[in-house]
Amino acid sequence: MTLMIDLKEIVKDPRVEKVLISLCSSAISLSKEISLSDSTGNHRLLMGLNSDGDGQKQLDVIADDIFCKSLKEAGVGFYASEERETIETLTKSGDLGVAIDPLDGSSNIDCNVSIGTIFSIKEVKNKNHPEEDFFILGDYLASGYFIYGPQTLLVFTVGDGLIKFSLNPEDNKFISVNSHLNIPEQTQEYAINSSNSRYWPAPVRSYVEELLDGHTGPRKKNYNMRWVASLVAETHRILERGGVFLYPGDDREGYSEGRLRKVYECGPIAFLVEQAFGLATDGVKPIVGSAANSLHQRTPFIFGCKEEVETIKNFYEDPKSANSPLFRTRGLFNR
Repeated sequence: MTLMIDLKEIVKDPRVEKVLISLCSSAISLSKEISLSDSTGNHRLLMGLNSDGDGQKQLDVIADDIFCKSLKEAGVGFYASEERETIETLTKSGDLGVAIDPLDGSSNIDCNVSIGTIFSIKEVKNKNHPEEDFFILGDYLASGYFIYGPQTLLVFTVGDGLIKFSLNPEDNKFISVNSHLNIPEQTQEYAINSSNSRYWPAPVRSYVEELLDGHTGPRKKNYNMRWVASLVAETHRILERGGVFLYPGDDREGYSEGRLRKVYECGPIAFLVEQAFGLATDGVKPIVGSAANSLHQRTPFIFGCKEEVETIKNFYEDPKSANSPLFRTRGLFNR
């Protein structure tokens, strides 16, 4: 039998290696499901709402079942998924837990846009109250994502830089890819959903206005905007070529704390970003090292190149200067 992925020289903890192999097996199965999405005809069907109130498609449910079953067979103790209401016990003897967004960006299934799986692996010290470990964003044994696009890729860290693998579909084997996934300190690319601009807090409006001013404004350079609406796709682009991502809290009902989830989306991604020499914050405070108070808690999320993330933090910490007419001209987003 062909070895699915060779992690012997990368992962020193055999427990973590076993979990990563299980995740790879699930990702291979899910990649095939995604590729058959149109032919089966039911992957796009809305099944209702998940435990956090978001629309849930058939493929969300399929992805969750694939990962849960495989991780249970691998002896994982605890499973915290976007698609489930609570942290579930899979194996009583298992001392590792996996927090996972089984299918990030599933709203893009119809459009054949890259979607993904986000995960983190932790040691669960208090089996009677696993949330004590899951709700601390950090202390990960590993975190990463699979991205299902033109290629199916695995990007992960065990706390010593980032590693990338590419799936060879002919033999279902993940092959190591030589790459240097380090986020440069500076960029000329940003990602935000500008359709929500009228709801943004003043610091975000002022920051984006500076970018739109281009080379004639205070930043003295032109910026390009990107927005895929898939956290994995946005993250992968920034890891590959730099940039900054913003999903702030805003004035819409239910959006005051943003929309992305701390435990199984922002925590794992923030850990990756820091390993790539970037920054990941809620606008002011680092995500890694913070705590959640519930499995599905949301948070504003801003990450990417250090210079941009620190600039946004300055706008939040000193909103008076961000709104001052001495520094800003009235424009599209500055009001």
